[in-house]
This record gives sequence, structure tokens and C-alpha cells, in this order.
Amino acid sequence: MRDRIDVEDPGEAAKRIVTSPGALAVLAQDDRAQMLLRAAELKRRAAGLEEVRRVAEDPEASEHQLQDVLLDNIWIFGGRYVSTLSQRRLTDGKELDIPLLRADGVLQVVELKLAMKAGPVIKKHRNTLVPAALVHNAVAQAHDYLVALDEDRNRIRAEFGIETRRASATVLVGHPGIHPEHTEAEINDVLRTLNSYTSRVEVLTYKDLVDSAERTLTGTFDNPA
Repeated sequence: MRDRIDVEDPGEAAKRIVTSPGALAVLAQDDRAQMLLRAAELKRRAAGLEEVRRVAEDPEASEHQLQDVLLDNIWIFGGRYVSTLSQRRLTDGKELDIPLLRADGVLQVVELKLAMKAGPVIKKHRNTLVPAALVHNAVAQAHDYLVALDEDRNRIRAEFGIETRRASATVLVGHPGIHPEHTEAEINDVLRTLNSYTSRVEVLTYKDLVDSAERTLTGTFDNPA
């Protein structure tokens, strides 16, 4: 059979065939092929999630490294986001870390801060745990972006076809590993209380984001339908 195959590298040739748009269209119509494609995508996402976790837990990871690994795994933010924008500077003097686009054309701003290398995320104030200055400053920065996008929404819609009037923001900052003196539940409770009072801005730790994505991924494995 080897003598009858006039292909220099059968494995590479097979890879090109099954990854061609036409072949994928045919595979997508077959139930068993759909299962294989889904399994391959889940495997890719699981590997990507582990890489995000590794970088987020690296005490020396920079914002640039965090940005790169998240851009490679946009699915981690949830299925309602269909893509990222190549244009990150939509208003003068303000460059967005990760601009996500929802299926309805509305912008979602992701503002990145450091993870394990960040300063305190929460602090004790009069026997109560509250967000630290780092978190308040990040929220203020996100609100500043949203105000600028609101004020320039007509030009942005005309130039880029993006709706920014209803835009919202996610701030990623810190990691429970910074606070061995507090439990993860305590940190999350403080941030969720803050989120209940902030308009259009949600604050998450990197671990909270990764854990949420992992639960979604595991749920997909448990229920392929």
C-alpha cells in the first residue's frame, strides 16, 4: 500500500484535507464528526485555560503577558462575545486593553491590571473588609473610558460600526494568592458587594475568571448536548 500512495507526507496531506473549509462543512453534517470536532475544540480550550491559569499564578507575570494569553483565549470571557477589535484606540488618548464585541454589536471593555504581582485587592477598615485603593482606581479608570466612549459614540458608530452607548467594562485585578491572610470567599464577597453598587463595571480576580471558565468547560464535558 505504501508503494501505491503517491504522497510525500500522507499525515500532513490528511491534515490539510480535514482542515479545509469544504471538508469541515461535510464533517459538520455528520453527528460523529461533530462530536470529534467538539472534542477537539474542548481539548484546545482546556489547554488554553491551563496556560491562562499558569500566567495568572506567575508572581512575575506582566500586564503584557496577561494580555497576550487572554487574547489567545477570548472564549474565557463567555459565549456572548464574538470577537475582539483590532482597533484599540477608539477615543483620543485612551487605549483599551481588550475591546470585546458582543453579538449585538455592543462594546465590552476589559481593563487589565496585574495578577499575583498586584498590590492588595482588599483591606480592613474599621473591622470591615473593603476594596483597596488599587481596585477603586481601576474602577474609576474603567468609568472614565465608558464616559469617553459615550461622549464620542456617534463618531465611533459611524467610523467603526460599533455601539458604545450601552458599553460596559470588566476589570481584572489581583489574585487570592496575594492575600494568604484572607480566604478566597472573603475576597470574592468584597468584590461582589462592590459590583452590586457600581454601574456598568464589574471587578473580578483572575482566579475568579479562570474558575468560572473552568466550570463552564466542565459543564460542557458533562453535558455534550
